[in-house]
Amino acid sequence: MLENIFFLAAAALVIGYCFGCFSTAYVVGKANHIDIRSYGSGNAGTTNAMRTLGKKAGIITYIGDVLKAVIPILLARFLVLSGNPDSDLICLILGLGVVIGHNYPVWLKFKGGKGIAVTSGVFIAVVPQIAVFALILFVLVALISKYISLASICAILFAGTWMMIYYDFSIAYVVVIAGYIALALWQHRANIVRLLHGTE
Repeated sequence: MLENIFFLAAAALVIGYCFGCFSTAYVVGKANHIDIRSYGSGNAGTTNAMRTLGKKAGIITYIGDVLKAVIPILLARFLVLSGNPDSDLICLILGLGVVIGHNYPVWLKFKGGKGIAVTSGVFIAVVPQIAVFALILFVLVALISKYISLASICAILFAGTWMMIYYDFSIAYVVVIAGYIALALWQHRANIVRLLHGTE
């Protein structure tokens, strides 16, 4: 039984990575005749797409990044993991693979986005009730502070903490959820420094 869980977890991580490597921002950028990674912040993500190419491009990028997490998770949940008591855990591991692929896509020389939109897609698919409140917090912090980076950090910390509580601090869930938080903080490390110094 334990071997089966490890196999599913490893397969989920690899499959998730493959889905994550599809870079919506890069495709949207190419459709507009640019390499999005050469403009703005250099990230292939929703925020940079919106700032560089406008609101429409940003919305398309966000939807694409959310779907590349939602689609494989729903397929796994209903076609492979139906009735599996570890379904949520495997889906979260799958989602973590998607985030890693998004942040470090092999075909783009590991230069991707920051993973917040993708992470929101994972949470929407696995724990929508928590995702809704995290989204509300994101919007409120963004409107008040005017900093997308701060809103992203607050939302992931809020959602991650709530999810650990939701899953009763089960060690496996804590480790996986901590992975999401660690990735988000690492990708925003430069933003955090600027926020602390008031130069964001």
